[in-house]
Amino acid sequence: MTTPPAERPPTLRDRQRAQVRADIHAAAYRLFAARGFANVTTEDIAAEASVSPRTFFRHVATKEDLLLGAVQRGNAAIAALLARRPSGEAPEAALAAAIVSRVGSFDDADLQTWRAAMLTAPELLDRATLLAAADRSRLVELVATRMGVDPADDNRPGLLVQLSFAAADFAFAQWVRDSRHRALAADVAEALAVVAHPRWSG
Repeated sequence: MTTPPAERPPTLRDRQRAQVRADIHAAAYRLFAARGFANVTTEDIAAEASVSPRTFFRHVATKEDLLLGAVQRGNAAIAALLARRPSGEAPEAALAAAIVSRVGSFDDADLQTWRAAMLTAPELLDRATLLAAADRSRLVELVATRMGVDPADDNRPGLLVQLSFAAADFAFAQWVRDSRHRALAADVAEALAVVAHPRWSG
């Protein structure tokens, strides 16, 4: 397996932009949790984050993107983690490990703040997915390479990616709704184990 190219280290400008985005998201989650998603405007969020509305829209397309986009931004990281898994590892195990590793890297305090914000907009939860369409093909290619097949001729890589992320999304939604505050990574790992070793009867 080829080693992925090293990523360019972030510049000062990159770090500043990332900090502004983080401040906007943190402000939005605080306001959503306190007032409810529907009762918070983009102007409210910009003011809470101490940025201008113009700066807000340079970083965020819509209010919904603050909640849904946060879920999908890990796809490139999942692909990179998958590419680094041991070459002899089974495709389903490697993909599951990459997804769980990414989910496990989320800061727990940030997750809980996001969860509180998301609960004020339950209508958006069914649209929250870890798999962005733009990243699907890269993940399918990586899985196909592990299987030694051409994804144009063999549906298994695409099905494995689709099923794995469907399981992760299901676990993610269940975790958001669950008041017991279980560990998200453990819930996702449990769901992915069902994909790898399905048992539909007791």
